[in-house]
Amino acid sequence: MKVASVDEITNLDKNAEEKFGISQEILMENAGNAVFHVIENEIGVREKRFVIFAGPGNNGGDGFVVARKLASTGAKVSLFLIGDKNKLKGVTKKNYIRLNGFPIEQYNIEFFDRIVETSIEKSDAIIDAIFGTGLSKKISGIHKKIIQGINFSNKTVISVDIPSGINGDTGEIMGIAVKADCTVTFGLPKRGHFLYPGAEHTGKLYVSHISCPPSLYENPDINVQLNTPVELPKRKKDTHKGNYGKALFIAGGKNYLGAPMFCSYAFLRSGGGLSYLATPKSIAPFIAMKAGEVIIMPAQETKEQSISMQNLDNLLKLSEQMDIVAIGSGITLEKETKKFVREFVKQVGKPVIIDGDGLTAVSEEIKILKKRKAETIITPHMGEFAKITKKTINEIKKNRIKILQENAQELNAIIILKGAFTLIGTKDGKIFINLSGNPGMATAGSGDVLTGAIAAMYGLGLSIESAARTGVFIHGISGDLKAKEKGIDGITATDILEGLPGAIKYYKENYKTIKETNYERIYLI
Repeated sequence: MKVASVDEITNLDKNAEEKFGISQEILMENAGNAVFHVIENEIGVREKRFVIFAGPGNNGGDGFVVARKLASTGAKVSLFLIGDKNKLKGVTKKNYIRLNGFPIEQYNIEFFDRIVETSIEKSDAIIDAIFGTGLSKKISGIHKKIIQGINFSNKTVISVDIPSGINGDTGEIMGIAVKADCTVTFGLPKRGHFLYPGAEHTGKLYVSHISCPPSLYENPDINVQLNTPVELPKRKKDTHKGNYGKALFIAGGKNYLGAPMFCSYAFLRSGGGLSYLATPKSIAPFIAMKAGEVIIMPAQETKEQSISMQNLDNLLKLSEQMDIVAIGSGITLEKETKKFVREFVKQVGKPVIIDGDGLTAVSEEIKILKKRKAETIITPHMGEFAKITKKTINEIKKNRIKILQENAQELNAIIILKGAFTLIGTKDGKIFINLSGNPGMATAGSGDVLTGAIAAMYGLGLSIESAARTGVFIHGISGDLKAKEKGIDGITATDILEGLPGAIKYYKENYKTIKETNYERIYLI
């Protein structure tokens, strides 16, 4: 499913009217019907009490349709218009006028007074139709007071299109924002529904195409979409380990024994064939004790027990026998080792995944990625991405999709920006928003497991882009299955690693449902 920017959804509505004759009046009526449908299913309507807060724009117009539908079905409705009713325009004004004759308590308010407070207290649910996706300034005054009242009410809250106060493009909170239990959005989901902190305010997300034709909401010019993964190939009965890829992992250093084990072993746990690990010779025996199925390649080391430049030629030669190489997990920031990483990345002719300390090394000479002829995947968290882009974390958060798009294209690499709803940027400007995973996965070593999972997907025969996307998705499923088993507190990288076979089993058995229901994170109506 595509995910729209504010401008893209505006164009979608415009094209619906101009190219297909679907008027704004029809779109607004359908939007209100969609919200009503969700209310009916989530809460019930007859004899229930609802408070609706509506602004003077189209979002408020949607709220007027909802008020009419609720009142006509036996609900008791109090409607609070925030703004001058004499300034209502177009279809919003039409739908306000249509409320005449309905048993709806209507108020035009400028202050958060006792009437508002009492209505909230008596209500079964609150409908937020104050601001839509076009909000561009900080919220203050009466709007701020009302949103505070909504959030303190402990009532069920349903937001129309997007929780009021969330920037539709960035997910930024514009001073204050409604904390919704459900959000019903129209045409397509918006970026702000998935980018934090907005994602935390969205609640259960419903999407209605409000009768827009598929050619509009499947528009190939919309470059942001959900990470709908690809189907994994079945393992043949007459097969051998060489059919599932060879991967070389260059990882580990003094005090970093977990990282090399996690990445190299995750390759095998995710279905990969042969896993080779080049790691400093002094720590190799300890890793071999935990990952006996991994082929250990003890490497020459520096005085600090990290991988030295002496290994460059041998590891470049070994890489020629591999399908994919991963470098950087726990490799340390020792000066000679960082130099080794940069030289290896410059010269290796195979697809390469760069993670962890390897990213810090490469960020010091980031232009080397542009010159690579083979495919490159980098997997930064927000701090590492800040080093790569030379921007602050706050700058990235305010415009993360654009910055990710620009850098993936500029660096000629697939960039996996790890975090809540991980983002995957490709060289052609596409961004995929991943919906699997949970906060418990924010734990040491989780990224190393991800590196191995991605390498395994490539070993199974997926394209480099599909391997990146599917590896991220399955890694998240593993964390989700472990969270269901243990809760999100205390999940470790070992848990995620051990959960990979089960995650792949779940993925294969439920692939059709996962694809059709967006991993049960978004509900189409």
